[in-house]
Amino acid sequence: MSFSNVYDDAARAEAYARLKFPGTYYLAYRDLPTIIAAHVKGSAALDFGCGAGRSTRFLKKLRFDTVGIDISPSMIEAAKQADPDGDYRLVANGDFSAFAPGSLDLVLSAFAFDNIPDLANRRALLEGLRRLLRPAGRIIMLGSTPEIYSREWASFTTEAFPENRVAKSGEVVRIVMTDVGDPRPVVDLVWFHQDYLNLFEVSGLVLQAEYRPLGQADEPYSWVSEMTVAPWFIYVLERRGLSSSG
Repeated sequence: MSFSNVYDDAARAEAYARLKFPGTYYLAYRDLPTIIAAHVKGSAALDFGCGAGRSTRFLKKLRFDTVGIDISPSMIEAAKQADPDGDYRLVANGDFSAFAPGSLDLVLSAFAFDNIPDLANRRALLEGLRRLLRPAGRIIMLGSTPEIYSREWASFTTEAFPENRVAKSGEVVRIVMTDVGDPRPVVDLVWFHQDYLNLFEVSGLVLQAEYRPLGQADEPYSWVSEMTVAPWFIYVLERRGLSSSG
């Protein structure tokens, strides 16, 4: 199937550059500092699919020496404008040649795999990222659960897309973000947990830990589904054949 990158768009890049961590997005990043501290040693990091640089700036605040890469010129330009001192690089799909094998302690992929089509492409990307890891290095993948595309949320609506509820892994789903000024639907690709496990297996990776953050009653947001259903998953991956101590 044909799948275009809806994020390579100047208006959408501008909207994303202004987006912080509101509402449902708060849950995606709330626990990341603790998770990263528990699983990652060292400070050399790559933000894979950095978009407008939100997660790159997040890692920099955690004192990681971070490079952000993306295939979207619009997003890289927005990232550079938001963070002129940051290291943001436009790369071709799967081109990791600027990074030495075994040189990274952390690869963060925040929502990038929501938009990557084709199992073979996903596998090639993960294999390439795996080769960049040091022995104790980790890939932390943050992404959308299938449930986010079939419910209502503090920051998202899917009521206009009932077809999402029957979508299978790898199929197109649509969702509208209510925290940005761009009202156009975001076009994603839904993937289910078992399919991710199969992908990790063939890519030479092992799921070391899994987190599915839920909203809490004492948080300053008007949660809709967030207290009972996780909108996000956080996977911590290690190279197959290595112990958790590296």
